[in-house]
Amino acid sequence: MAERHGIFTTEQPAEVITPVPLNITLPVVFGTAPVNLTTLENAPVNKPILCESWNDVVAAFGYSDDWESFTLSEFTHYFFKIAKLSPVVFVNVLDPTKHNATVATASYTLSDGVVTVPDQGIIKSTVVLTSDDGATTYTAGKDYSVSFNTSGNLVVSRIASGALTANSTVKIAYSKLDRSKVTAADLIGGVVEATGEATGLELLDQVFPLFRIVPALIAAPGFSQNPTVAAVMTEKAASLNGGHFKAQAITDLSSEIVYTDTPAWKKTNAYNDPRQINTYPLFTYDDRTYHSSTVASAVIVQTDVNNGGVPSVSPSNKSAKIDGTKTDTRAIALGPQQAQYLNANGIVTALNFVGGFVLWGNRTGAYPNQKDPQSSFIPVRRMFDWISNTLTLTYWKYLDGSIDRRLIEAITDAANFWMNGLTAAGYILGGRVEFNASENPVADLMDGKMKFHVYVTPPSPAQAIDFVMEYDTSYFAALFATAA
Repeated sequence: MAERHGIFTTEQPAEVITPVPLNITLPVVFGTAPVNLTTLENAPVNKPILCESWNDVVAAFGYSDDWESFTLSEFTHYFFKIAKLSPVVFVNVLDPTKHNATVATASYTLSDGVVTVPDQGIIKSTVVLTSDDGATTYTAGKDYSVSFNTSGNLVVSRIASGALTANSTVKIAYSKLDRSKVTAADLIGGVVEATGEATGLELLDQVFPLFRIVPALIAAPGFSQNPTVAAVMTEKAASLNGGHFKAQAITDLSSEIVYTDTPAWKKTNAYNDPRQINTYPLFTYDDRTYHSSTVASAVIVQTDVNNGGVPSVSPSNKSAKIDGTKTDTRAIALGPQQAQYLNANGIVTALNFVGGFVLWGNRTGAYPNQKDPQSSFIPVRRMFDWISNTLTLTYWKYLDGSIDRRLIEAITDAANFWMNGLTAAGYILGGRVEFNASENPVADLMDGKMKFHVYVTPPSPAQAIDFVMEYDTSYFAALFATAA
């Protein structure tokens, strides 16, 4: 280095607190899975598992086309196969030790040493093989082996050194998973007082500690049309991890009723919360039927992905990969008038009008009871929660620091810098953070309590666009204009 003699200065960029990124819209989905097919040592029951691919889900939970019995398979198929999105956290509440049914013994004949039992959900450990006359009980691992084919059906294979012949007739008895025994109470769950073990929706509080990702959407297709389940989903969405985080519950309205009856059903069953997105009816795609909450969750995630992970854009009028809508009993075609009727009552649906099928509706469940933007508009409500969650993540490290001017300025300066960035990017119309004396009395400061006031305006969705048409006679003058 050359010799230097004098006073020199250099500059470096000002240190600015970088907001903790919150650019993953994570659905947490509760339901039932064919866990008899799991490759894990123990069937995952009431255990949140983060899945980033189809293979992750199949390895942990199995997969079945029997979506009525195994609701998580429905969400898995649409989210990974149709929408091609990732990741998602699944929670299976079907417990093989409790939710099972014994199947009557039936006779089967092996063909070349193999027989397939055409039934779903068979619990491998309960399979019993006997001779056709019942006199001999065969031994698993010695006389035969059991496995599952790609359809989830049990395959019994003769072991050559065992007692079975290649074409033996046998009787097979077993127990299988029974979805009908899973109740709303299993979905809702709770905390076991003696052990502190959480089950059902109470497991939402474990998602962030386990995976370091804040839940954004809570879904339970096949169960969320139950008012009690939906109420708890919404309650949890408003206060995750003791109120530190917030999410949105994606709930189904009853698909047993016609669309004209849905507003009354929604009101009677109290599907009316700002953090609740109500969906109706069932959606179809390629001869399969999906709950509307499944499709809506995927459209919301895709919309956020297209917007840099920021939920400032409404999922309404965004493409939905479906080809029809239906109730439980028949296909229905919802035109703009019917869709508008649902939207006017805080219900999101699908519309096939201009540009193919789209998700249709900007309103949360609070509408029309509550009409203020942060309660009634989906993207505005979600932006408030997203900003709230980001502030919690970013400034958590300042908890328990000394309350002084330096702390106040560190938070307000960095937060306002971030707000300016959101404004410049078009995610909000404007925002600022203030530390006001009127909101921070000395008694509170002495007690270690600080309050920062966040002013923010997310853009509202263009709910209605009007063009005013007028006949203008002044253009007749063009008939008499002379050429220059």
